[in-house]
Amino acid sequence: MSGPEVLDLAQQAIYVLLIVSAPMMFVALGVGLAIALLQALTQVQEMTLVFVPKIIAIFLTLLISLPFMAQSLQGFMALVSQKIISG
Repeated sequence: MSGPEVLDLAQQAIYVLLIVSAPMMFVALGVGLAIALLQALTQVQEMTLVFVPKIIAIFLTLLISLPFMAQSLQGFMALVSQKIISG
């Protein structure tokens, strides 16, 4: 593979990484924002209050989006395999 092909493959890898991680990052952002708003309104400044809801929300999001993530990663792996075979 030449230099531009390697750069194109790296660009696609970064794109797949962003697509696969986006659902969990958005959920973590939303839950964190909601908990921060709740803490600001109630003036409860407990640090451990943020972690448990985030972990549960990210775990549920992971379970829901796992088929989509697997399909995206499988498609990228097929592309990489095709590039390796074709030389």
